[in-house]
Amino acid sequence: MTRVAVLGDLVTDVVAVLAGPPAPDTDTAAAIRLTGGGQAANTAAWLAWHGVPVTLLATVGADEAGAARLAELRAAGVDCPLPPRPDAPTGTVIVLAEGGRRTMVTDRGANLLLDPDEVALALAAAGVGHLHLSGYPLLDDRSRPAGLRALATARELGLTVSVDAASAAPLRQVGGPAFRSWVRGIDLLLANADEAAMLAGGGDAPPADQARTLAADLGAAVVVKLGAAGAVWADPDGAVSTAAAVAAAVVDPTGAGDAFAAGLLATRLAGGDPAACLKAATAAGARAVIAVGARP
Repeated sequence: MTRVAVLGDLVTDVVAVLAGPPAPDTDTAAAIRLTGGGQAANTAAWLAWHGVPVTLLATVGADEAGAARLAELRAAGVDCPLPPRPDAPTGTVIVLAEGGRRTMVTDRGANLLLDPDEVALALAAAGVGHLHLSGYPLLDDRSRPAGLRALATARELGLTVSVDAASAAPLRQVGGPAFRSWVRGIDLLLANADEAAMLAGGGDAPPADQARTLAADLGAAVVVKLGAAGAVWADPDGAVSTAAAVAAAVVDPTGAGDAFAAGLLATRLAGGDPAACLKAATAAGARAVIAVGARP
């Protein structure tokens, strides 16, 4: 089976599943769990769970948290070749989950120090056939050179490439035109509804129309994740496939999009068509939301 390299963030998640809306200036009861996180790391862990050989290109600090994050991924079958960084702590994200929604407070830490040369060498040495790039490295000017270098190296190596748009707020800061210019010519873009609307130029067009617009512009397949409304896939030729969501009792939505991406990629790399990919992706996303944390 094709080995996949996943590039992006690896962090410690502090997940608080709130009993109700946060009460300002006082206490709000919550179930709190410390776990591994980061969009790229979560996707890599789910790919390994699907039986896909996977290499994660991400950095942690040379600290106890970083050692723990690497150990749990390696135990899950994920290869992690990049060395820890002594000059920054492992990243941390505080996740507030309530009522099927989640808010993240982020300190990316060592993830901002991804080294372009290390990334290019590791990608060339990993023996992979596909690169999946979390959008987070592209959304900060400190890690962007490593993300762009990975995309350029993937082109040189003849790899297929997928990109996840990552997060709407930092995406708005860099702007849709810039992000589209960085990823134009890839094979597959994944985005949620907010990210797709922003990248397609705003407005209230249906997600299928936004997906078609992006697919035509990027020359890539575009998948829009719609949560409880399912998902839509558009090809550059305008063909569209849709899938309904799989019903699930939501406990914590953290990592659902990462599980979705892994289910889709595992099926695509095994030769699945868009309908089969969306079916597998929505099932994987539903599996992720029924427990606290973003990993299998």
